[in-house]
Amino acid sequence: MTGRPFLLGVVPGATPGKWIGIWNKRMPQVALELVPISVSEQRRRLDSGDVHAALVRQPINRDGLHLIPLYDEIAVVVMSTESHLSVAEELSSEDLSGEIVFTPSDDVLGIEVAGTVAAAVDGSLDTADAIATAASGAGIVIVPMSLARLHHRRDATFRPLIGGPVSPVGLAWPLHPPDDEVAAHIQTFIGIVRGRSARSSRT
Repeated sequence: MTGRPFLLGVVPGATPGKWIGIWNKRMPQVALELVPISVSEQRRRLDSGDVHAALVRQPINRDGLHLIPLYDEIAVVVMSTESHLSVAEELSSEDLSGEIVFTPSDDVLGIEVAGTVAAAVDGSLDTADAIATAASGAGIVIVPMSLARLHHRRDATFRPLIGGPVSPVGLAWPLHPPDDEVAAHIQTFIGIVRGRSARSSRT
C-alpha cells in the first residue's frame, strides 16, 4: 500500500465492518486503520488529529465538526440468566421496580428509572465490570444493545427496555481537515457510508 493510512476512530459497540470491506476494495492503496476511542475522549481525539474521522455516540459538541447521523441503538436491560426478569421478551420501567441498578462509569445513556435502587458501587465500575456484576445476580445494567453484545457472557442475558432512551451513533469529522489528502479520504469514506458507488459524485 502507498500513502498515509486513513485513521477512523471507533467508540465501543460501533460496527464499521461492512464499510471497511468496501473501503479495502475501493481504496487498496490506502490502509484504513481503526482507532479505538472512548466516548469521553471522542471529541478530544478528533480535535487533536489522532483520528481523521470517527464513529461517535451523541450527544457530542458539534462546534467545528461535521456529523452525519447513522443509526439509533435501543437500550437493553442486562441481567443474570437466572433473573426472574429474563422470562419476559421485553421489559418496561415498571418491571424494574425495586431492582438494583449499576450505572457504569462510562455510561452513555444517562437513564434513571423511577422505583429502582442505585447500587452502592454506582459509578465505580466500567461497562464490562458492571455487566459481569449483573451476571452474578447482584443487579441489572441498562446499556445500548451493542455494548451488551460486545460484553456478552454465558451467565448474562438482556431484554429490550420499552420506551427506553436511544443512543444515536454518527460519523463525525473536522470542518477543516489537516490537508487535502485526508479531506479526500474522508469524502471517500462518507461516500461509502452513504452507499454511493465509486463513480458517483459527492452531491
